[in-house]
Amino acid sequence: MHDLLAGQLADHVDTARAVEPLLARVGELGELLCTTFAAGGRLYTFGNGGSAADAQHLAAELIGRYKRERRPLPAVALSVDPSVVTCIGNDYSFDDVFARQATALARPGDVVAGFTTSGMSANVVAGLAAAREVGARTVLFAAGSGGKAAEHADVSLLVPSSTTARIQEMHLLVLHLVSEWVDAWAAGETDERGVGLQATTAG
Repeated sequence: MHDLLAGQLADHVDTARAVEPLLARVGELGELLCTTFAAGGRLYTFGNGGSAADAQHLAAELIGRYKRERRPLPAVALSVDPSVVTCIGNDYSFDDVFARQATALARPGDVVAGFTTSGMSANVVAGLAAAREVGARTVLFAAGSGGKAAEHADVSLLVPSSTTARIQEMHLLVLHLVSEWVDAWAAGETDERGVGLQATTAG
């Protein structure tokens, strides 16, 4: 059992190292969220199972705080209202639970982020497609090629792994990196591009 666990840990470390090329995309998403919040826009997030937890985690970091005292930022996880989710699932289809909410709530200038380890979750694909239809910018947290969901994403953060546990672990890492970027901006330490304000002023 020890060898098995050690192998899992080694796989986690190797996957984390392989995430480094995603840092440019993390910066792209960080800048997108900062400009969105600065303009009065909102973030909507969603996913299924563990991915729902990740989507809720990102919203919590933004509404609450990551590390710094700063203003709360408007983020909503679309999986947290059981009455809405079960109403849509019962009256329409489970495939529609995020798309119908995105259509109702998202507007141009907002950002909608879907989490799916496979990139193939039908309700996440539909949710991103619906968000694009109403003019929102779309973000995908997935893996590999991003599957069908990537077709509807403006920004894709794709973990180089096919193991669900590793993908979810890296999604957590990436959402924390994004939270760091936005947190520093909201606290007045950097501009939306992640550049220190002192350096910007001096330059």
